[in-house]
Amino acid sequence: MTTQSFKQLLVWQKAHEFVLPVYKYTNSFLKTELYALTSQFRKSAISVAANFAEGYKKKGKADKARFMNIAQGSIEECQYYLILAKDLGYGESSLLINLLDKISKMLQSYITKILSSNS
Repeated sequence: MTTQSFKQLLVWQKAHEFVLPVYKYTNSFLKTELYALTSQFRKSAISVAANFAEGYKKKGKADKARFMNIAQGSIEECQYYLILAKDLGYGESSLLINLLDKISKMLQSYITKILSSNS
């Protein structure tokens, strides 16, 4: 089945789904974190879905893979922010960790599929 939009792909849907609780989670951070951890965490969470969306319409494998790789980097960045937030005592984040792990696996599978395709 050929998709017409990035919005049809489960990996993007899950990436978008991750952004929403990140906003809720970071709302509880100290106000002094607004321009530091809160902002950085939100930007990296958004970057996962945004880079996937941008890469979706790229024509060449290398171009697509580059944007997907940027999304992977943003996933790793989010992983770190979750560790930091936990260590700073900002609350439980196991649901976010589990969702991010799932997205990471899905994205890796998508990239493998892109790179192994004939088109």
